[in-house]
Amino acid sequence: MVDWRETILKEFTPQVARLTLVADPDGLLVEEGILQTIHDRGFELMRYEDPVAFRFAFESKFRSRWDQGEQIDLVVTLASDSNVLPHDLLQTSRRLSFNLADLFPGLSYPVLAALDRSEIGTLYQALARHAGEPMGDNATKDFILRHVFGIAPELIRQPSDLLRVLLRRHYQDQRIPGILDDRLVGQLQQSGWFDEWPLGEIVPDRDAFFGFLQERWPVFLNRLLERLEGNPWMSPDEHVSSYGMKHRGPAILPFDHDDVRIYVDNLFLEGMLQPVSVEKSRLLKLNWVEVGVFSDPEADRKRRLEGLLEKCDSTLPEADGRHREWIQYARLWGQLTRMANDPERPLTSEHQESFIALRQRVDATFQSWMTQRFGGLHNQPPSPPVMVHHIPRAMARKLEGDGNGKIVLIVMDGLALDQWFTLKEVLTEQSPDFNFHEDGVFAWVPTLTSVSRQAIFSGKAPLFFPTTIQTTRQEPALWQQFWEGQGLAAHETAYLKGLGDGSLDEVEEALSDHRVRAAGLVVDKVDKIMHGMELGSAGMHASVRQWARNGFMTKLLELCHVHGFEIYLTSDHGNVEALGCGRPTEGVIADVRGERCRIYPEKELRTSIHGKFAESLEWPDHGLPEGFHSLLSTRRSAFIGKGSRIVGHGGISMEEVIVPVVQISVARK
Repeated sequence: MVDWRETILKEFTPQVARLTLVADPDGLLVEEGILQTIHDRGFELMRYEDPVAFRFAFESKFRSRWDQGEQIDLVVTLASDSNVLPHDLLQTSRRLSFNLADLFPGLSYPVLAALDRSEIGTLYQALARHAGEPMGDNATKDFILRHVFGIAPELIRQPSDLLRVLLRRHYQDQRIPGILDDRLVGQLQQSGWFDEWPLGEIVPDRDAFFGFLQERWPVFLNRLLERLEGNPWMSPDEHVSSYGMKHRGPAILPFDHDDVRIYVDNLFLEGMLQPVSVEKSRLLKLNWVEVGVFSDPEADRKRRLEGLLEKCDSTLPEADGRHREWIQYARLWGQLTRMANDPERPLTSEHQESFIALRQRVDATFQSWMTQRFGGLHNQPPSPPVMVHHIPRAMARKLEGDGNGKIVLIVMDGLALDQWFTLKEVLTEQSPDFNFHEDGVFAWVPTLTSVSRQAIFSGKAPLFFPTTIQTTRQEPALWQQFWEGQGLAAHETAYLKGLGDGSLDEVEEALSDHRVRAAGLVVDKVDKIMHGMELGSAGMHASVRQWARNGFMTKLLELCHVHGFEIYLTSDHGNVEALGCGRPTEGVIADVRGERCRIYPEKELRTSIHGKFAESLEWPDHGLPEGFHSLLSTRRSAFIGKGSRIVGHGGISMEEVIVPVVQISVARK
């Protein structure tokens, strides 16, 4: 069967025209398969958005190379008609246009436009099998629900049917457009089968769904115990009011149904549900529900550790996998890494050996993926964010049309994903009312604060701040400039850094200013802990936990909530424990002499040092300014004395590159 991509890729033959302008309002060219193929054919791609930023990037990265006689095939994509481009480019370019309406002429365009580009292939093949008459909005929604996402609302008639659909969707973190969720919820409500269920919450919201299940798990266990002891099974219609649950709906769910039970092990294994304590737990020993019962801490931990090792081994993405696969895997890997680095419960020699062997596979595969695919990530649409510089752009979309909205971005300098799970656990203990909507994003490489954190606050690739790329002093100005570009005045923004200890008076003063609508806060405590760490990754977890228990972050989040700010939290980069492979003796030729990364003004200098270190990688200059050439240490090594150990950052391990992005809300009873 013909792939839909071929209708686009047939237009991209190398050396036909050095400049190709593509009207691409639906972002078809940044679909990962197309983007990679275009790159493999020798094309470079830029997206035209801001005229000044584009002209700077075009002149510095491409025009100068053309003037030197270098053969480069450049593709410039535009969200609208190409006549917005400067005249000199229009006169010398080839022009193309692609859109969803032409690709799927028989379907409703507004519905198509909401669909993630990764789902287009499935839809294209389904239409080839089920060609028919043109469809309106609802018919298009129903077709996509059935043939792309495998959901037939008319077949959902009992709790096990609904739970099966939602478990498959939310366990896989499947992203279904809101326009389709609304259609599904509407049809389920019309059916009359689920009048008491909070469909508007648990259908679209992954965290709400798992919270819904978590509340009902202990009720199910208690009823199971009653049955094991010979007491009658109580009615499944028992209401939540007798249990004080947050989420309305039936109190008893059919966790033991075959279609539901198949997910239970993995939900507890991967931390989506948490084991609970129940009386007479001994009666549940060796029962299938034991995975969700907190009884013997050591046995529980061993079972979960071995389960995570097996799961991480069997689900490791391929080196050509999609970026979403790696983000999902990073969250699973973060759970395992956190357990492996628990300072209070060190691994047995057998488990340690298995973990290290698996980590070597993960590092090698992820490095291969990064070298092939990282260069195209910055071209992805910013909502939902894929890279850290997309985050403020996604936040700006949240503020659109809301003249009273307020938003705050908390940047946890140096916080790795596995350490986020440690921090989250403490935050939940201190304030059970916190709700966390978690995801992951890619940091900029090299994973240095001056590179990746400035990208966050500017909302731009590092290419656009060449004069300050080795410092963070311009972050307040970059943050203000970004929001001014979104229509906010200077006095409607705020920026504070150096947070993590002591008084919150300065934060209180900034957030209490009724004019402030977009605040940026830098909490650098984790980075300070890291740079003074002598006890490796286990010491990092112990220190992060101890710091979190001091309550600073809980108070900060509460303060943001009290002043009406929608809260986002992220990190500029993570960190890893690394072993010294030797220190380059380059004198003063390196601009940055980091532990996991060295920066050189000339490629030739970088290459000369690379030849002396087998465990190093010459990183391509993706999105970086001229004269900023990175040499990265690999295989958990560092440019320090041989045999020395540090916790550092700058490289491309998964722990350094994929960082948390979390939307935090506070539920009040």
